[in-house]
Amino acid sequence: MHLIIFMWGFTGILGKLIHLESLVIVWYRVLIAFSALGLFMAVRKYPMRVSNLKSVFKLIGVGVIVTLHWVTFYKSIQLSTASLGILCLSTTTLHVTWLEPLVMKRPFQWIEFLLGLIVIFGIYFVSSDFKPNEYEALAFGLVSALCAALFSVFNAKLAQDIPTPTITLFEMLTGFVFISMVLIFQGRLSTELFVMTQSDFLWLLFLGILCTSFAFLVTIEIVKMLGAFTVLLSINLEPIYTILLAIFILNEHTLLNSKFYMGATLIIVVVVFNAWIKNRQKKVEMKKLS
Repeated sequence: MHLIIFMWGFTGILGKLIHLESLVIVWYRVLIAFSALGLFMAVRKYPMRVSNLKSVFKLIGVGVIVTLHWVTFYKSIQLSTASLGILCLSTTTLHVTWLEPLVMKRPFQWIEFLLGLIVIFGIYFVSSDFKPNEYEALAFGLVSALCAALFSVFNAKLAQDIPTPTITLFEMLTGFVFISMVLIFQGRLSTELFVMTQSDFLWLLFLGILCTSFAFLVTIEIVKMLGAFTVLLSINLEPIYTILLAIFILNEHTLLNSKFYMGATLIIVVVVFNAWIKNRQKKVEMKKLS
């Protein structure tokens, strides 16, 4: 589980290590992930079709949101630091608080809303002395978090009727087609997109195959073995992995002050505490049903 979280935490670092524009990075990511996942599903004979046309349109819509999430995420990192980009994603919790009651038809949770406000305070504390380009990075990061909340809630709804590998396959294909259309519109879909360094190419393979396709499929099996509670708590440690990796690989400790780490600590504690509360509530509900 922690190996998978390490890889997810490393995706933020790749935004700095890969010397390509954020749009191009995501274009390669969804192409490689779709190809690898499609090959795996074909060999294992996983279902790859969605018969309901309405569901297909929903998958396309969510696929676009996933793509926008990744593009804005890497844009935020490239404008500032990997630490800031991953920290902005912590605000996903606040958005899920109001999205889940609307989409999943569950009661509004005031405790989640209050914890989300604390996260917003943490972001404000971190950004109180930002430079103009860092505010732009913050804006992209917060948009990325909103997109992350949207596709997480919508995917939870879609997973009630469609196998999760099939959902991911369709969304990766949608992302590839969507970005390709954007590149065509910009007049940039040419052989120049394939000009890159060897290190960029290898990092893209790592990002698409291991950090996306492999990590997704393995996580499904891990949830079956360890349970959702352990997995959810562990995943919320992703910002810690990213910040530690950013310190050792990118030397970002020279760019960030003590206020950043104080705010980051507050945000991470709230995110982990929220995951603990959610799963405690689920256990209480299961006991009542039994």
